[in-house]
Amino acid sequence: MIKTPKQHEAISILTGPQRNVLLYGGSRSGKTAIFIYSILVRACKFKSRHVILRKSFNHVKTSIWHDTLPKVAELAKVPYHENKSDWFYEFRNGSQIWIGGLDDRERTEKILGSEYSTIYFNEASQLTYESVNLARTRLAEKSGLVNKAYYDCNPPTKSHWLYKLFMKGIDPITKEQINTEDYISMLMNPVDNIQNLTNDYISTLEGLPKRQRQRFLDGLFLEDIEGALWTDKMIDDFREYDPPRDVVRKVIAVDPAVSYGEDSDETGIIIAFKSTNGHYWIMDDLSGKYAPGFWGSMVVSQYTKGFLNDVVAEVNQGGELVVQNIRQINPAVSVHRVHASQGKLTRAEPIAALYEQGLVHHVGTFPELEEQMVSYTGKGMKSPDRMDALVWALTDLSEIQPVVCFA
Repeated sequence: MIKTPKQHEAISILTGPQRNVLLYGGSRSGKTAIFIYSILVRACKFKSRHVILRKSFNHVKTSIWHDTLPKVAELAKVPYHENKSDWFYEFRNGSQIWIGGLDDRERTEKILGSEYSTIYFNEASQLTYESVNLARTRLAEKSGLVNKAYYDCNPPTKSHWLYKLFMKGIDPITKEQINTEDYISMLMNPVDNIQNLTNDYISTLEGLPKRQRQRFLDGLFLEDIEGALWTDKMIDDFREYDPPRDVVRKVIAVDPAVSYGEDSDETGIIIAFKSTNGHYWIMDDLSGKYAPGFWGSMVVSQYTKGFLNDVVAEVNQGGELVVQNIRQINPAVSVHRVHASQGKLTRAEPIAALYEQGLVHHVGTFPELEEQMVSYTGKGMKSPDRMDALVWALTDLSEIQPVVCFA
């Protein structure tokens, strides 16, 4: 890792008087690394305790414990000892850096039983303001350091508490003005970290849909689209990166294009699971412009290797040809045929309600699918094929009945 000019600029902010520091911007812009570096410097300066918090303990363990922190410590030539029973790093002067996930109540209570000189909210857009406020009560260690709270994020929408707090200077709960002298933020984007990225990474971000590109490349806080059934927050707040345990049902849903050609619609193909706790998991988006034989083979392959329970096939457009396309490849495939008896907006509304209740988790990110979801208002819009397949999958798994289904 090469320390970039933008990271040097960030260091000047981190060493300033403000107690709350937000670094926001696009993906892989060096935000996490510079925060870790700052915490290491603080830990070496005085014997002190620090904690890095994220929504999920598994995520902070993977991204920080096993990746960023040891890399930065090695580059900074700071030796440490790992304590894997309580999950903290200990340094020669007795300083400690803990990690924790706010999804683990028992561990959270243990962590919040101590006081800290630094609390770093990693991927803060995934955290609630209430949980952050609770954690900040433990920012009270008397170590000789100025106690500080660090935050980083890929910018969510302007309705998020981070935007209200840091950009508008408003308390998200009371709506009152805060002491803005205690808050500072800085934009860091991938182009600022280009010397530490692969040659094609920026090109990959440039190829994202517009809304995703604005967020992960340009680092912009986004506007919620008025009338859209989904918001970025509804998806982001419950996003996961690990597959579910105790799965009770697995399906792959297909919303086929009427024709195949350069100007044809996409065929929507979504894999979704239901777990024993009644939650739903979007596992993959395989949608694209495919000839019928190609998408048929793809669906059958996924069905077979994933031990799926059903192919959920929308037959309004292709009728029995959809089923025939699948069964001529493998007659043993279980196909659940669904026929739309209501408009797309009506069918999608109960599925959006599942997201509002926190019952649906995207396992990873699906830019094209999520772009369709957060843009969909149902008003004179082109058929959103990826979203349609998602609606069919979750309708089947949740046994919601806005459609007429028959075997």
